[in-house]
Amino acid sequence: MAMQQKRRHAKRRTNKAKICRFCENHVNYIDFKDGEQLRRFQTEKGRILPRRITGTCLNHQKMLSTALKRARIISVAL
Repeated sequence: MAMQQKRRHAKRRTNKAKICRFCENHVNYIDFKDGEQLRRFQTEKGRILPRRITGTCLNHQKMLSTALKRARIISVAL
């Protein structure tokens, strides 16, 4: 006799669509001198948070990463 394994069905989560904050506010350029805004998109250690966590679109994520890197070089309030 073969023992049958009981499989538990995991609850499926409905993912809420993340909307880009910058697209909502019609932002065309992310300023590297705005330290308060840039802090929201990095960890405590200073690493850039990925798109899947922040919900930013591709274009704004690229602008965000370049702004963070520029701010690190100049070390503006980061």
